Order: sequence, then structure tokens, then C-alpha cells
Amino acid sequence: MTSPAAPRIEFKVHFQATRRGKKKAVVGDKPAKTAAPLGSIPRVTRLMALAIRFEQLIRDEEVRDLAEIARLGQVTRARVTQIMNLLHLAPDIQEAILFLPRVEEGRDPVTERDLRPVAALVDWRKQRAAWREIFRTITP
Repeated sequence: MTSPAAPRIEFKVHFQATRRGKKKAVVGDKPAKTAAPLGSIPRVTRLMALAIRFEQLIRDEEVRDLAEIARLGQVTRARVTQIMNLLHLAPDIQEAILFLPRVEEGRDPVTERDLRPVAALVDWRKQRAAWREIFRTITP
């Protein structure tokens, strides 16, 4: 006499990493991977975001001044000043920098060095004219 087969239960499981690096089993199909955007964010975009963050840190009194930021970041005060000078740009230029397209190959089309003379202009109309000139050279 043979015993009847035990009921069989099947389900899909995948493993997911937790915050501390451990793995945990999760019931269900593994989520589809989203395609990572191609290319890299331009360096000047990252520097613009950094300048905005530095300004917020100073405003919130989390750091005392730019010298402290330079010490913490292990860069010169002059470099921090160069980055912070991006905040002298007109708001629409800052926004354009933050939303520059990703660079898929080759060099970044705009550098922080290209923007130094633009940021040195006090008149936003003159800044916009200089930015249009730079932008015209980078757009196909």
C-alpha cells in the first residue's frame, strides 16, 4: 500500500538586500529593472547643486562659514569661493545649469571655468546675453 503524495505548494521568491547588507526573501516575482539613464551628469550641474547646498548649510547654521566648508571638504577656500560664485548667476541661468542634459560621450559642454566671467557680471541682462552665447556653442 502506498501513501498518497503530500500536497505541494509552490510560489516564487526572490532575494532583496536590506539597508545593512543582509538579504531577505521576498515572495513574488522580482521587480523589473529600470533602465539607468545613459551618460553622466555634467560636473557644472553637480557644482551648482553643491553651491546651493553650501548656502543652505550656512543659512541653517550647520557650518559657520565658507572656511569651515573648505576645511571639511579638504579643498582650498579659493575653490569653495569659485563654487559659491555660481550663486551670483541669474536664477534662470542657475536653473538651466541644473537641468543640462546628461553627457553621453566626450567632455562636458560647459565648465565652471566657462561660467566665471558670466558670474562676474553684475547685470543679469548681460549675464543672460553671455549665457546665450555659451549655450549657442553647445547646442547642435
